[in-house]
Amino acid sequence: MTDPASNDPALTDLASNDPAHLAAVRESYDTVAADYLRLVVPPEGMDPVSRAMLAAFAELVRESGGGEVADLGCGPGRVTAYLSGLGLSAFGVDVSDGMIALARHAHPQLRFLQGSMAALDLPDGTLGGILAWYSVHHTPADQLPALFAEFHRLLAPGGHLLLGGHVGEDQLLRPARAYGHPVTYASHLVPAGRLVELLEQAGFTVTARVEQPNPQREDRSYVCLLARVPARR
Repeated sequence: MTDPASNDPALTDLASNDPAHLAAVRESYDTVAADYLRLVVPPEGMDPVSRAMLAAFAELVRESGGGEVADLGCGPGRVTAYLSGLGLSAFGVDVSDGMIALARHAHPQLRFLQGSMAALDLPDGTLGGILAWYSVHHTPADQLPALFAEFHRLLAPGGHLLLGGHVGEDQLLRPARAYGHPVTYASHLVPAGRLVELLEQAGFTVTARVEQPNPQREDRSYVCLLARVPARR
């Protein structure tokens, strides 16, 4: 069978030119991929607020005319498939070959690309929606403005972004192990309010913010941010 992504312009060769932080993310998630799939709950098992935000995002994209939705940092593709089940034309992108292999195996009817969310070779205004679900925190804080500018470039006028992730006072986390394996990636936490400011500076209108406490850590929380590109740029 021909690889459906073999001729896709968004597929790039990252091995030779990864920034150091991106190489660490790629190699670490290649290592943990199988156990990540086993240990992380699927969308159906998420808390009600998270599922409600995914459903709201899907409804907003449909009401705005649809268009393709990119799940950036899609991991094993379960959230991509969940979005598809909510009526969206969704595809996934992940830097990890191991994650993409799992996604393609489990969801052969969907499209999955190996590449960086910060450098997709897609024309301006291509997408009706972007989901960045617990993936942005691996981006160094000083690179978030460029990342959010790229999200804004990719979205059509009126397009929607749902960003979900870990937040906290400025912290650089370097876990030695995750999902039962050694890892070398870092997580860069910033306050939720700063994410809002950076999205607005990139040209987004933030339309909803939902923050939930982390029951294990008082200094961290989970946030979902819905944002929209103005209908007229």
